[in-house]
Amino acid sequence: MSLPYRYYDVRRVTGEVTQIDIDNGVIEAAGTSFTDLALIRVLGPVGWGVLSVNGDRIPGDTLPLSLLKEALLAAKITNGAISIIEGKCRVLSVPKPKEDPRDTDLGEKTEILLEMERHAKLPDIVNTRVNYVERTGTVTFFNSSDNRFTYDICRCGFGILAVASRNGVTQIGYERRHTIDGLNIRHQQDLALQAGTIARDLLEAQPAKGGIAHAVLDPELAGVFAHEAVGHAAEGDLVQEGSSVFAGRIGERVGSPVISITDDPTLHNFGFCPVDDEGRETKRTGIIRSGVLSAYLHSMESMAALGEDTGILGHARGMAGEVPIVRMSNTFIENGDADYDEIIRECRNGILLKGSRGGQVDPGRGVFQFNAEYGYLIQDGECTTMVRDVSLSGDILGTLHQVMLCGNDQKLHAGFCGKNGQTAAVSDGAPHILLKDAVIGGSSLD
Repeated sequence: MSLPYRYYDVRRVTGEVTQIDIDNGVIEAAGTSFTDLALIRVLGPVGWGVLSVNGDRIPGDTLPLSLLKEALLAAKITNGAISIIEGKCRVLSVPKPKEDPRDTDLGEKTEILLEMERHAKLPDIVNTRVNYVERTGTVTFFNSSDNRFTYDICRCGFGILAVASRNGVTQIGYERRHTIDGLNIRHQQDLALQAGTIARDLLEAQPAKGGIAHAVLDPELAGVFAHEAVGHAAEGDLVQEGSSVFAGRIGERVGSPVISITDDPTLHNFGFCPVDDEGRETKRTGIIRSGVLSAYLHSMESMAALGEDTGILGHARGMAGEVPIVRMSNTFIENGDADYDEIIRECRNGILLKGSRGGQVDPGRGVFQFNAEYGYLIQDGECTTMVRDVSLSGDILGTLHQVMLCGNDQKLHAGFCGKNGQTAAVSDGAPHILLKDAVIGGSSLD
């Protein structure tokens, strides 16, 4: 019997998650959970039919006829015609971990993290928190085009938070590390000490004053700008929906000639993807090249909607049992020619913004606001007074045009990105960059 499908794929994820949470020396959680989920997508005469089932319902690399029929029934109620563009299926090698975290048992990991937390307990530190997560999984994929593969990957990392308080003033220091190639948590006490030191030092810092000023962004905050303000706006599904300030601008100059921004899932950083979750080859994608918008990030569906000349496939990612959507991986501003000292000198009078405490962005309207962890005033080309409670805001296109210099000291930071209820492991980063006439939020630049 011939069934009316145009395409199908199956992605099964089998694995385990170990999580440890410690608050002020109290172990709130320490355990391992297991998962085995399969996502079935079938493209019927019009649209998608999607099923999420227990993985044991998928025998090997064969889609049972009963599940195919069930997915096709779901496809019948899909609104709107959907097309896809397929691409190459090539799986990159996953790097072997330098130290397999699974070789250290749960009890020993917990003791190591408790010791790490103690290093953050400096004078004036009133609260500390450590969280550790380790995800290992086997991904198995096959589709109706006879593409099939299996790979294993482990992602692990931790974050440590320290809260300082004195005379009614409260400040926070936070450090984190995440990796795909193994993480030796036995030698991370310096990061805990750094979190406590920053929180305590911020008690002495002066509140910043808002206004218009030249601003130097450190690699972490500049990386947040690259990811949140530029990367999301370049996601093909948001462009397709009309929710991006970059819509219809491929080939246009959208920023200063000194800035180039890239998303590269092939890099062995936390956002590494050996293949995307639609089974498509992953590639380095230049979003902005010397100020010109050059490419969107695409799934098979968004590329079909926007055209093959608008970007590159291989950017669809989904959690276990969830539909793949367009996501970033390792997103960063490329190195420029300036060194750090030159950037500070050229700023002359302004502010250095360091670290990130979140913020918000609207890629459709093209506006953003990010909170820095702290900053330093720059006076006569030198860093001087430490300041706190400082932020950066503006419009995406305007800020891209305000980039005067890009440094040569690029650094990437690992973390997690949320979108449509799903979380993806990512990295973002940059060198130090100099912005002219940036909008600084706070209460003092004097």
